Amino acid sequence: MTAATYQYVDLPDASVVTTRALLTARENISDTVAARAMMCIHGGAGFGKTLAVNICLRGLEPHEDVRKITFRARPTARAVRYELFTALDLAGEPPRHPSEFDRLLKTALAERPRTFLVDEAQWLNGEAFEYFRYLWDEPSTQLAIIFVGGEGCHTVLRREPMLSSRIFIWQHFTRLTPSEVLEAIPLFHPVWVDADPDDITFADQHAAHGNFRAWAQLTAHTRTALARTGRPRVDQELLRWAFSRLA
Repeated sequence: MTAATYQYVDLPDASVVTTRALLTARENISDTVAARAMMCIHGGAGFGKTLAVNICLRGLEPHEDVRKITFRARPTARAVRYELFTALDLAGEPPRHPSEFDRLLKTALAERPRTFLVDEAQWLNGEAFEYFRYLWDEPSTQLAIIFVGGEGCHTVLRREPMLSSRIFIWQHFTRLTPSEVLEAIPLFHPVWVDADPDDITFADQHAAHGNFRAWAQLTAHTRTALARTGRPRVDQELLRWAFSRLA
């Protein structure tokens, strides 16, 4: 993946690193889509969940019809209906009555297999999750659903036995371990290719903490520092300047 598609900051020359978590997600998503099932990918902010899922789902296109829905606030079932109406590119005006709306969505979802990526799913409450389950349970629909969100997503799903019992695969994204940092970060950006491993560890311990989003931000500031100072490679003095921008 190039800078044009990197999701955290405008970071030229950044690359997607095939971490163990991404490889596991690729396998899990492929199995979930093949089974027309539901899965939940959850974990802390900045751990690479959404990026990994987007990469994996892109690999399934164009043969798989993938639709993405993102929530930024706690939606009602009515709001979920409208988001699905938009995501499916349905013509005309949305129906006013819930039963009519449900029939329309079920008819559309029965046309062909589809995969929904439901991002920021930590915003969903039991009612919203239940509505996705309601559509998925309909015999005529051919849905695979990938819920991606923070720990709140996992908590709500686990609290609802009717929902959690239908989750085919659970995957928990965590921080990069210190050894994973040393493997992944030199592959992530050229800034780190020639860096001393001790300096990469220093940066992780003091600023990035195994968080890919934090590493992206730190890399952007480090890249600026190298350009301004003319230094050929990263060192701890330069890193301390970058840390000061993250405090």
